[in-house]
Amino acid sequence: MKPINSAIDEYISQTDEQTQVKLVQLRTLIQTLVPEATEKISYQMPTFYLFGNLIHFAAFKNHIGLYPGPSGVSYVQDELIARGYTFAKGSIQFPLDQPLPIDLITQIVIFRSKENKQKHTNI
Repeated sequence: MKPINSAIDEYISQTDEQTQVKLVQLRTLIQTLVPEATEKISYQMPTFYLFGNLIHFAAFKNHIGLYPGPSGVSYVQDELIARGYTFAKGSIQFPLDQPLPIDLITQIVIFRSKENKQKHTNI
């Protein structure tokens, strides 16, 4: 079992209770999907690392920001549009007043994990 990253625990603890619940849910989901990934703080955000940055996330006043990079966003872009999420080249916003879209986040994390593993084996 990997050691718990206390910096990420501290990051989460500094948010309000509603946000903490969502951040813990997101963190646990990613840990479950990619147990071999390590955690760190990068760009002042909780980050999962697997042969490079896998995914970042951050808390904001009205949303949780997910940063899967441009490839992760483009992979689910049609679904993001269909569901009405705000997104940019490498980021997605999940409103705090809505449940996290676990199915969509799962697709993104699995895609990014495979992508990072593939890039690593092709080096």
